[in-house]
Amino acid sequence: MIASAMEKAAVLVEALPYIKDFYGKKVVIKYGGAAMTDPDLQQKVMQDIVLMHYVGMHPIVVHGGGPEINRLLDRLNISSHFVDGLRVTDKATMEVVEMVLGGKVNKEIVAGLNANGGLAVGLSGKDGNLIEAGPVDYSGKMGFVGEVRRINSQIIETVIENGYIPVIAPIGIDEQQQTYNINADMVAAGIAVNMQADKLVLLTDVPGLLRNPDDPDSLISVLKVSDVPKLTEEGVIAGGMTPKVRCCVEAVTGGVGRTHIIDGRIPHSILLEIFTREGIGTMVVNG
Repeated sequence: MIASAMEKAAVLVEALPYIKDFYGKKVVIKYGGAAMTDPDLQQKVMQDIVLMHYVGMHPIVVHGGGPEINRLLDRLNISSHFVDGLRVTDKATMEVVEMVLGGKVNKEIVAGLNANGGLAVGLSGKDGNLIEAGPVDYSGKMGFVGEVRRINSQIIETVIENGYIPVIAPIGIDEQQQTYNINADMVAAGIAVNMQADKLVLLTDVPGLLRNPDDPDSLISVLKVSDVPKLTEEGVIAGGMTPKVRCCVEAVTGGVGRTHIIDGRIPHSILLEIFTREGIGTMVVNG
């Protein structure tokens, strides 16, 4: 019993410098992948975020919801297809996306944080004109797939100042009140830059950036922005990793302290990244 208690004390002492460093700092977390679909992992992510809040950090959650969108589209017999990893979004699909992201998924995350002792508030890009958006493709072939044009973070600041954890659905709106479906990674990066967050953490379903996709031991633990073009040309950065690395590059070159691509399939992956010497995943740094 005493040995077990001593181990717990040692863990807390190891975490102390990191708690001190990040006290009062903003950390943007893009929540997605297996961590959203596995109930046990969901619970651990909620615990991680609430713990961060109570040790004095300011977590800001941006979430996806692709699997839930797929399920509802299938039930409604609405076909769905992708171009360059982005869901082509016609009017009917946009209505489903908004219902799922802004309603079901957003409020489930809020409820999960509240159930674990936190106080969370759900927002979409429409709230307080948080995310001003425009189409990624003016030809119309992508439909209402959007990109971030401007982040108005005052409402996020207000939520944080009043002791709540903001949970943001990646839906934007333009001057004509048209709603857009936006990639959650890009929204997370935009918010992190706008708020000059100290960290941006992307939860994924891979260990990080691997030099060889078939070898988990080939993890690139630190990726310099200057190395990105070469690794892209070599095919190391490819497929679904391309937009994630692009988001991290946008964030660190825009003033965000550190960015991380971590494996959300590992229980308590957020705490392991923030509160331990070793960390996990790939850290993207300016240089």
